[in-house]
Amino acid sequence: MTSAHTVFHSIVGRLDQPVFVVTTRVLEERTGCLVGFATQASIDPPRFLVGLSTSNRTFRVATAAEHLAVHVLGRDQLPLARLFGGETGDEVDKFSRCAWHDGPHGLPVLDGVPAWFSGCVVGRAALGDHVGFLLDPDGGECHGELNDVIRHGDVRDLDAGHAP
Repeated sequence: MTSAHTVFHSIVGRLDQPVFVVTTRVLEERTGCLVGFATQASIDPPRFLVGLSTSNRTFRVATAAEHLAVHVLGRDQLPLARLFGGETGDEVDKFSRCAWHDGPHGLPVLDGVPAWFSGCVVGRAALGDHVGFLLDPDGGECHGELNDVIRHGDVRDLDAGHAP
């Protein structure tokens, strides 16, 4: 690893950004995963960028998806983050282990989360070992302040449910 990469990893490893659960549905196949690479990407028009690992099932299903749902988890929902980040949909039906309902576009929306939004996929871009899905927000709910959300530091010890 070059010294520039070492410095980069040192910097980003100290940042404590929020993590999200992203869900989607194609036909009758529901899927979702914990996402650490996601951010607002534009103000006007509003856009949100979600990076999905090319190694996981959610990515494989999302390649055919027209919409994704992005969920913000409260710190008290760490078991939900561990379910979506530490298990693989190739082996486990994550949705049989949590409460959810059908949202816009038939997307699975997790119950009890502080906030969520859905978005139409308006672009995809290769980003190394992730693919970026650019979303045009088209629905959602927010229940109060979002000050106590799950962040990278809360799940740093989590082993990904899929092989890297």
